[in-house]
Amino acid sequence: MLVAAGSGGVRAYASGLLPLRRNRDFVLLQLGQLLSGFGSSLSSIAYPLLALAVTHSPAKAGYVSAMLFAPMLVFGLAAGMAADRFDRRRLMIASDLVGAGALATLGWAVITGAASLRLILVVAFVDSTSGVFFRAGQSGAFRAVVPLPQIATAASIVQARMSTVRLGAPPLGGALFGIARSIPFIADAASYAFSTGSLLLMRTRFQESHRDPAPLRRQLADGVSVFIRIPFLRTTMLMIAVSNFTVTGMELAMIVLAKRAGLPSAAVGGLVALTGAATLLGSLASPLLRRALPMRLILLGEYWAALGYIAFLLWPNVFVLAAAFAAHAFWFPNSDSAVAAYSYALIPDRLIGRALSVSNTLRVLAAPLGPLAAGLLLSSVSPRATITVLAAATIVVAALGTRSKAIRAIPPLDELTKAAPSPVAPS
Repeated sequence: MLVAAGSGGVRAYASGLLPLRRNRDFVLLQLGQLLSGFGSSLSSIAYPLLALAVTHSPAKAGYVSAMLFAPMLVFGLAAGMAADRFDRRRLMIASDLVGAGALATLGWAVITGAASLRLILVVAFVDSTSGVFFRAGQSGAFRAVVPLPQIATAASIVQARMSTVRLGAPPLGGALFGIARSIPFIADAASYAFSTGSLLLMRTRFQESHRDPAPLRRQLADGVSVFIRIPFLRTTMLMIAVSNFTVTGMELAMIVLAKRAGLPSAAVGGLVALTGAATLLGSLASPLLRRALPMRLILLGEYWAALGYIAFLLWPNVFVLAAAFAAHAFWFPNSDSAVAAYSYALIPDRLIGRALSVSNTLRVLAAPLGPLAAGLLLSSVSPRATITVLAAATIVVAALGTRSKAIRAIPPLDELTKAAPSPVAPS
């Protein structure tokens, strides 16, 4: 049986595992991230809308969307090593403060009429950078408060929380942007207080230790070696990277085509919210799907669902594109929660920050190319050609993943999560 080393902050009780709804620190973590994530989603829809309003250029809006992903490539590995080397709680709180400051600056610039493309790009970069370091620490926090046997269920709850945010925040963000362009950014800056507050209230240590005496180069090599040793994690990481290209490009394409069709900002947010509704349904269906379908089919469903974009090629309408995107998004929480559960089960706590940062960095290599490609293609070729390019990448990956030995040979998740949990002392 292959299990993660170390206690990982897992709780044990004489009567068995405590239900997640009664796990105080897990609930605090999810509540803080629900409210903070809601604010982040308000600004995520406002960034491209503000860029379009300032520049009137889909290509330049694509630059802003790409800038939101660039820090994952630039700082992803450094953030992972920082999360394993330093106190994760303090790292996450510092990240919250930096992100809140950047967003407040942009909000004030919009109010005073000083917002420019350059400032939008800088704030998007700083805001996203703070998120990279926060998520590196959050990986350890999640692992610390969730017992291994409950990892898959907890991952599904996280996906449901994120889906709820995607459902409610985009239309509200679009509506608030229509009222005043500064409101989504100011609201996001204020929402960081909920994240910081929840972190301060949590009692569990976020790591077994925060001092790794190994040289930085060795620490990075240890994080990379996890994926060299485990073909399943390496294969799914590469598949997700290509899927990110399609997904990020499709979202920007949908926003641009909606504005071309004359839809108001609130309606644009409503189309984006369809993705949230679909992912929420997928999250709710996740336990049933795990019982009814082999894990291989759950993992591949996301990629074969890209065939749905053929409907747009037959009927090039933004509402058809939104429906196809929503059908694709139904599978996101299922594949994501499955890969997350395997990752937390297979990676030791001492490596969790840098290993997942290596994974996240490589996963997003293609993500900035999605909005860049969508913006440039929409500026020069037809919407049909744009959607064809974006969808084809994921369909090719679906075919390759179906033939992958690493996917076909994955063991049942239960075999990896049956280790007896160990208690953890509160901080």
